[in-house]
Amino acid sequence: MTKTVPAPRSTRSRATAPRATAARTTAPRTREQRVARGKAARAEVPRSSHAEFVVGPDRPDPLALLLAEDHTRVAELLPIRYARMASSAFAFFRGAALPMASDLARTPRSGMSVQLCGDAHLSNFGLFASPERHLVFDINDFDETLPGPWEWDVKRLATSVEIAGRANGYPTSARRAAVLATIAAYRRSMRAFAGMDPLELWYSHADMARMDALTGGQLNARQRKNIARTVAKAQTKDNLGALERFATVEDGRTRLTAEPPLVVPVRDLWRGTAQAEEVVESLTGLLADYRDTLEPERRVLLDRYQLADMARKVVGVGSVGTRSWMLLLVDDDLHPLFLQAKEAGPSALEQFVGASEYENCGQRVVVGQRLMQAVSDIFLGWVRVTGVDGVQRDFYLRQLRDWKGSAEVETIRPEGMGPYGELCGWTLARAHARSGDPVAIAAYLGGGRSFDVAVHEFAQSYADQNERDHRALLDAIASGQVEARADG
Repeated sequence: MTKTVPAPRSTRSRATAPRATAARTTAPRTREQRVARGKAARAEVPRSSHAEFVVGPDRPDPLALLLAEDHTRVAELLPIRYARMASSAFAFFRGAALPMASDLARTPRSGMSVQLCGDAHLSNFGLFASPERHLVFDINDFDETLPGPWEWDVKRLATSVEIAGRANGYPTSARRAAVLATIAAYRRSMRAFAGMDPLELWYSHADMARMDALTGGQLNARQRKNIARTVAKAQTKDNLGALERFATVEDGRTRLTAEPPLVVPVRDLWRGTAQAEEVVESLTGLLADYRDTLEPERRVLLDRYQLADMARKVVGVGSVGTRSWMLLLVDDDLHPLFLQAKEAGPSALEQFVGASEYENCGQRVVVGQRLMQAVSDIFLGWVRVTGVDGVQRDFYLRQLRDWKGSAEVETIRPEGMGPYGELCGWTLARAHARSGDPVAIAAYLGGGRSFDVAVHEFAQSYADQNERDHRALLDAIASGQVEARADG
């Protein structure tokens, strides 16, 4: 059987000249002008207009959009992707960033641009370790990041709260309260960030103290216990924990453990083929090119480790089928460092807001992540590789598990969704304020609830559409048009 997974033969891919520059907003020079700009946008695009979501006869078929993404993915993994998306309406929503981007492109926009996450649903927020070894809460997925209309991230976040509430069986009143709380937190936080100087804004982050301040007054004993359990679990997800989870040491050699189809070591992917030796020899070159994208002091740290093994690892929901590699490095005493190399293609937003200014899609992800996150992984970098099939592909690299943790959205009780949504709303506002104009956006939002109510109405309408799209996927699976297979 011929494998479609590329062997990583590296080619140099440093910062290059832009292909195109996505639309960015240049803020007026004075604060008064920036406020005026935001208020003027209200007249052009009323805040109430953000309630609009109209499905016309020319709406692209969401299933066709999803299937169009498949031609660049690993064919043998696609049934896992669709099985995961089919499991619930919320899982479908998680994997359907492109269909929603297509729909958002038809909705009103105020004309102010920020660095977008591009996939700002509830499950793409979570805990991880800062370089100072403190737990922080932030956005943790940037595969679709690109400059674009700030409203799109807010609408995707708000809609995810509505869909999660439905999946969890919340009553209508609880869903409404949680969605409105999330949007209001974004609006109030943007107004607060508008009053900060640039450095104060840049240094703002949600550590444990900030998380407690943002949610503490609303949490009961059960919710505090759940947070403590999530924190404790995140702190076990380090490199030593990953070693116990994913590898074994035999005769002084550390090797990754096979768990097909989710974890398949490179030695098994090309076992018995002519490419096997080529793959092994190319890994050092891949790491050398990735190393060049790191800061000099981090290259010194990386040089303490040597590559021991590499495996393909299936991750996420929408990402299934894209190439994701787990790299195990060890030092002289077999202390581990796990890196993840994740394929980066064009953002789902590009056909609607313009191509990325970065030729390397991995660099697009890294730059967007550094713009939006308060603190980022010290091993964040990118590379371009050519596979045995002769196709060049871009990747970004980061640590695989570094105190990473997230809320189990499916188990959040109704009284907990509002505080969690508020934390996500604050985090998204801070991320947008770092790259956009918080003064103008805050002036547009204002102090009232007009925008909140409008986006809540949008979230309800889009959640209805998401259920119809999810049902269409289930029908396609039942008819044999789409193959779905459980992980095991």
